[in-house]
Amino acid sequence: MGARLPLALGAPQGCVARKARSRGSELPRPLPRASFAVGGSQAEQEKRRANTPAAAGFPDATPAGNLDPLREEIREMSAFDDPELERFRQEVNCAALLERWSSPWRLDKRESTRNALKYRRGTGEILIVNHEGRGWWNPLDATAKGDVFDLVRYLEPGLNFGQVRQRLRAFIGVGPTFPVTSRDRRRKGPKEPPAQRWMQRPRLRQGSASWTYLAHARSLPAGVLAAADAADSVREGHRGSAWFAHRDNEGAITHVEVRGATYKGSLKGGTKTLFRLPGAAPRHCRLVLTEAPIDALSVAAIENIREDTLYGATGGGMGPATIDILHQLLARIAEIAGAVFFSATDANRAGDRYASGHAELATAAGIAFERLRPPEGTDWNDVLRAGRGSWHSTSPG
Repeated sequence: MGARLPLALGAPQGCVARKARSRGSELPRPLPRASFAVGGSQAEQEKRRANTPAAAGFPDATPAGNLDPLREEIREMSAFDDPELERFRQEVNCAALLERWSSPWRLDKRESTRNALKYRRGTGEILIVNHEGRGWWNPLDATAKGDVFDLVRYLEPGLNFGQVRQRLRAFIGVGPTFPVTSRDRRRKGPKEPPAQRWMQRPRLRQGSASWTYLAHARSLPAGVLAAADAADSVREGHRGSAWFAHRDNEGAITHVEVRGATYKGSLKGGTKTLFRLPGAAPRHCRLVLTEAPIDALSVAAIENIREDTLYGATGGGMGPATIDILHQLLARIAEIAGAVFFSATDANRAGDRYASGHAELATAAGIAFERLRPPEGTDWNDVLRAGRGSWHSTSPG
């Protein structure tokens, strides 16, 4: 088991009164700032946000007065009752288009669900197909999403409307390869929802195979594991694995992640929302958000589980349900003086993109934001296991 890591934090436990910005004062920053930036300087980030759709709600429409030329042309053609446009929308499947593109995308069956098909192409390239093939989105870029027209432009930027129509004609009526295999797999899967299966698993207990995996292989201290059990955030899985619960803001279980020495996956049939490990205080003015639940527990271990902090994990990219949950949660946290949102995602390209999305959510909620970035190429469990009790914090402001 890894030793507890001493940290000299820059702020005491508990929420700190917010000072007015108009008087030139700064919000309290519990951790030291450093040179690791999420997405460039403050000016660059503000410029980027100014050129993207309103980040808070991730709306589909481009701001008025700044319509994309292709979308404007589609709207104009729709007004003239162009039957081919509607045929594209109804008969072109985004999944089939990705599978048969000149540089094809491959379905990640293990990470796909019935309503969200995950496609990969190259390192860090991920697209999710939803709405029964009529929609898509990029979990690493909140502004990249839409219908089949947007997908063609995303895959081949610079095409005009006529060229997009030409590409889409080749995909009318073409189906993806996934549905046949997915039906067979669903018949074999368990019928019980994740919440019901969760209640059938034993609570985490010291000395069990699951506890040993988390304590030895992951270096999580006994105090953190006991706190996770008290919050009913972690339960024992099969063959020494650990189950991590995602809950909505009312506490209902919506999804369960599974991690073990040789396995990484999720229970079928759930919807990712948010894994949570709450500090002891009744209200929390700090939200520390990671990608994986084990990383959330690792930051909690490094910080000795601050009372004023909610440690959370999204399970990777943020889907619509997670974004909605975070909007609600941040609105509540923002009511507390000294509230801060810390993005503690991995130190890689995907982690930095997730952190940029977190920064936009913080801006929409009117809450201070900090980026907690581990050393390059690592996550927070790497830091915990290596015994490095320090990290780098950055802020867009």
